[in-house]
Amino acid sequence: MGNKKIKLTISGIAKKSIENIEFAKTQGKNSVVIEKKPNRFANRSSFNRSSPLRSSQNNNFRNNNPSTPRSTVFSKPAPQITNDFEKRKLAEQRATRRIKGEIFPKDSKGKTSSKKRELKLTVSRALSDEIETRSRSLASLKRARQKENRDLTKEEIKENLKPIKRDINIPEAITVRELANRMAEQSASVIKFLLGMGVTVTINQSLAADTAEYIVKEFGHKPIRETKAEEIVQKIKDSRSENLKNRPPIVTVMGHVDHGKTSVLDVLRSTNVVSGEFGGITQHIGAYQIEHKSNKLTFIDTPGHAAFTEMRARGSKLTDVVVLVVAADDGVKPQTIESIKHAKAAKVPIVVAINKCDLPESDPQKIKNQLLEHELIAEELSGDTLMVEISTKTKMNLDKLVESIVLQSEILDLKTNFESKASGVVLESKIDIGRGPVATIIITSGTLRKGDFFVSGLRWGKTRAIINDLGKAINEALPASPVEILGINGAAKAGDDFLVLDSEKEAKSLADTRIEETKHGKNPLSFATQESAFKNELSKELNIIVKSDVHGSSEAIKSAISQIKHDEVKSKIILSDIGMVTETDISLAKASNAVIIAFNVKPSKEAKKMAEVEKIKISSFNIIYEALDFVKKKMSGLLTPDIEEKIIGTAEVLEIFKVSKVGKVAGSKVIDGEIKSDSFARIIRDGSIVYNGKIGTIFREKNQAKEVAAGLECGITLKDFNDYQKKDLIEVFTSTSTERMI
Repeated sequence: MGNKKIKLTISGIAKKSIENIEFAKTQGKNSVVIEKKPNRFANRSSFNRSSPLRSSQNNNFRNNNPSTPRSTVFSKPAPQITNDFEKRKLAEQRATRRIKGEIFPKDSKGKTSSKKRELKLTVSRALSDEIETRSRSLASLKRARQKENRDLTKEEIKENLKPIKRDINIPEAITVRELANRMAEQSASVIKFLLGMGVTVTINQSLAADTAEYIVKEFGHKPIRETKAEEIVQKIKDSRSENLKNRPPIVTVMGHVDHGKTSVLDVLRSTNVVSGEFGGITQHIGAYQIEHKSNKLTFIDTPGHAAFTEMRARGSKLTDVVVLVVAADDGVKPQTIESIKHAKAAKVPIVVAINKCDLPESDPQKIKNQLLEHELIAEELSGDTLMVEISTKTKMNLDKLVESIVLQSEILDLKTNFESKASGVVLESKIDIGRGPVATIIITSGTLRKGDFFVSGLRWGKTRAIINDLGKAINEALPASPVEILGINGAAKAGDDFLVLDSEKEAKSLADTRIEETKHGKNPLSFATQESAFKNELSKELNIIVKSDVHGSSEAIKSAISQIKHDEVKSKIILSDIGMVTETDISLAKASNAVIIAFNVKPSKEAKKMAEVEKIKISSFNIIYEALDFVKKKMSGLLTPDIEEKIIGTAEVLEIFKVSKVGKVAGSKVIDGEIKSDSFARIIRDGSIVYNGKIGTIFREKNQAKEVAAGLECGITLKDFNDYQKKDLIEVFTSTSTERMI
């Protein structure tokens, strides 16, 4: 295809067009030169016409020629503004900036940041205060809020990292773990600190109060020393000794067993308690109140049996006056002497009641003479002890006895506060099947009301019901009145104090404090010494489980059993509790191979069935003598019997023979006594015993014999022994075993 001819017409000044043609010759074939028309506003334009050199450079740039160097373009200084429109525009911008007071800082990218206007700015709007700017976007607000939150979180973290000062209660003894928990610190930190002090401890080791206080201070907390439970109780008691009024005396009846203590009380109360006691002896502590000529008297009846020492001691501590009952026909006995000692230890005046004076063999004068040995001198003999001769059967001189007690109490001038909160002493406690734990108490001061919160030993509770000695429910109990209370959270120990507090919280905290003190007050672990580690423990133990109706009885049985001592056998009471025998007791007896003693209680149906299946015997008793005899018998059964040996003959081995179907036979000569077949025998070789067993057969001239006398020769075989040697001695003996008793 032929090339197409293009005709190009150029108009304008001839001189210029010729110049353009000449310039075009120097350019490439495809380049076209077009003359630019002159601008009418040339004098106003801020741009100069491009030079031929510049256009060629631009062409090179468009052609993307990398070989052509890129020329650096420098911006010319801004031309002077001569136009009125531009001047006005610049003035408006400056006015806007001045009114807003904005200074536009350059950001990191070098751009000048400015807030965008929403509307066009005019002179009037610029000069007025109403300059509206566009509101921030939601994303911008969100970012700002997140930043604020981050800053707040950092501040909170800083505040949280600051150590918190705590008030730390420090008891007399506290474990490392408990101390760390109270300070909210790690146990390892406390142990590390103590190691730094040169003290090696474990997490469960107890620290003294002083050491704990120092640690608390070092960790930046405030130590507060806890007051002991007894100090709290003492403060409460001291604050109650105001508004004193006369109260009835508390009288304890003491004396030897079967001297008529309970009978005296029965006559005074017109009841019959003795018929309800097993074996006619008192095994419980009882409290009663009588009224005599508008005078109230509270009597405490204590057991006279030897086992009930603690009960008598408790009765004497609580009492104001002791009535010592002595039988006129029996005289002063061991428990009478013990009662006198208890009364003297408690510094309590004694009124002697010489009972059974109606009997023909009674001798009151002999009793008075015997009491002289114990510094109890009758008024007749210019002493200060009141002695009354009485008889419970004929009711002789009972009024005189009561008058003597009233007189003695008037001398003591007994007073207490009736209005304050009650305090008292627990005489006895038991677990009733229908009512739960029941405590018998005597109010020593204040008035006990239904609904009061109280503490008794390690127990606490709320008074749900108050029952007097006649079995009637009452709403309040006055001082010196014996009552039963319901609502305690467990069986209290006899002899514990009874204290009413303002609130449940106080009662609970005091009980908890006492429990903590008892935990820390326990004996520390005994370390094994060389002597104890290598000591040969030969003594056997009889494990015993005691269940009784009341706490006092179980206490008495425990103390009586502990007095049964032997070198080879020891009694170990693994459980002593009140209430009926349960399945738990049977399981414990099976696990520990123990003997169960049920005193005045019966096993539950489930426990009875379980005992039959497990073949465990439950021994029930109503009288304390029988229970103690049973324990002695059981302990005697553990003793190894006495074995008595009696040597009946001795033979010397002279020769050893081998006999077919028999084996080795020791040809021996009987030196002393006689040798009998089936007797026990031992072989003595060079002074040491080689064999201990029985004689098998005795041969005499090839015939079997039952016995061989001294001086004769015979062949002897021993069971399971063949190693005979010449000059061995065969010693024949009999052994008899006899059982030993404690």
